[in-house]
Amino acid sequence: MSLGKKIRIGFDGFGRINRFITRAAGQRNESKFSSGNDALKVLADYNSIFEPYVRDFPFLEEFFAYVASGSYTGALHGLDGLGSAGSKSFRALAVIGAGVSGLLSFATIAYSDEAEHGLECPSYPWPHEGILSSYDHASIRRGHQVYQQVCASCHSMSLVSYRDLVGVAYTEEETKAMAAEIEVVDGPNDEGEMFTRPGKLSDRFPQPYANEAAARFANGGAYPPDLSLITKARHNGQNYVFALLTGYHDPPAGVSIREGLHYNPYFPGGAIAMPKMLNDGAVEYEDGTPATEAQMGKDVVSFLSWAAEPEMEERKLMGFKWIFVLSLALLQAAYYRRLRWSVLKSRNLVLDVVN
Repeated sequence: MSLGKKIRIGFDGFGRINRFITRAAGQRNESKFSSGNDALKVLADYNSIFEPYVRDFPFLEEFFAYVASGSYTGALHGLDGLGSAGSKSFRALAVIGAGVSGLLSFATIAYSDEAEHGLECPSYPWPHEGILSSYDHASIRRGHQVYQQVCASCHSMSLVSYRDLVGVAYTEEETKAMAAEIEVVDGPNDEGEMFTRPGKLSDRFPQPYANEAAARFANGGAYPPDLSLITKARHNGQNYVFALLTGYHDPPAGVSIREGLHYNPYFPGGAIAMPKMLNDGAVEYEDGTPATEAQMGKDVVSFLSWAAEPEMEERKLMGFKWIFVLSLALLQAAYYRRLRWSVLKSRNLVLDVVN
C-alpha cells in the first residue's frame, strides 16, 4: 500500500473515531455506560467500521481495552453532576483526544512506510562526486581486496574483467598473476572436449555459483545480486550500499525477525538474509590502513562505484575539453558579431543612378 493511500485511510479513520467518541459522549447519561461491558455494546455497532482500520490505528485495541477495564466509564460517571457544560467540556476533550490519536496514527503510518521501503539513507561526502574530482585509486584497490575476501564468496561481478583493473588498481604484472590464480573452463579443443586453463586478463571475475538455483539453495532461498552495477541499480546507490553494509544492529523492542534473517533498517522490510559481513579487522590491508568497519565500507563502495562507472574520469575530462573548445568558438563568434558583422549590418549604401 502506498504512503498516500495510508494517509487517506488514516484521516478517514480519524474522522470515524472522532464521530464515535462524540456519540459515546452523547450516551453519557444513559444506563448503557453503567459498566465497561455495557460501553462495549456501543462499540458493537461500529465493528464493521473499525475493523479495517485496526492495522493503521494500533492504539485502537488499547482504547477498547481501556473501555472494558471500567476506567473509561468511571471517568464518565464522574461527569454526571456537570450538566450540559460538563458534556460540552467532555466533548471538547474527546475531540482533542481524537486529534492526538490521529497524529499518533499518522506517525505510525510513516513508520510503517519506512519499514516497508527501508530507512532513508544519509548522504556521505564521496570524494569522487565533485566536478573536478576523480576516483581514489588506493581506495579502489583496497575495495577490491574487500570484495575478494568478503563479498566474492556469494556475489558475482559478471561484467568486470581482470584487464579493467590494469592502470586503475594494479599493474599489468599484478593483474596477470591475479588472473592466473583462477581456473577457467574453455574449449572445445581440437578433439571437441572442454578443458581448464589458467585465467587471462580477458577473463571476467569468476562466478561463485554454477547457476541461480545453486545460489538460492546455498543462501536459504535468497539470491545474492550481481554487484557489477549495484550502485546504479539502487536508488541513491552509493549511500544505500554503505548504509546497508554498516547499518546492522539489534531489532528494536516489538520487532521480531524470522530465524535466518537479520535486522537492517535500510533494507526494505527491515529483514535481510545477508548477515553482517564487515567487522573491524576482517581484512588486513596491504598498505597498512586500519581495517575498520567504516573504512572497509567506504573502500568497497568506491570499488563498486568504479565498476559501475569506469568511464567517469574520462567523461569528466572530455567534458572540460569540449567546454574549452566551445568557449573559444563562442569568443570567435562574439568577435565576428561585434567587430565584423555589425559594421556590415549598419553600413548605408549610396547609389548614384545614371539616367
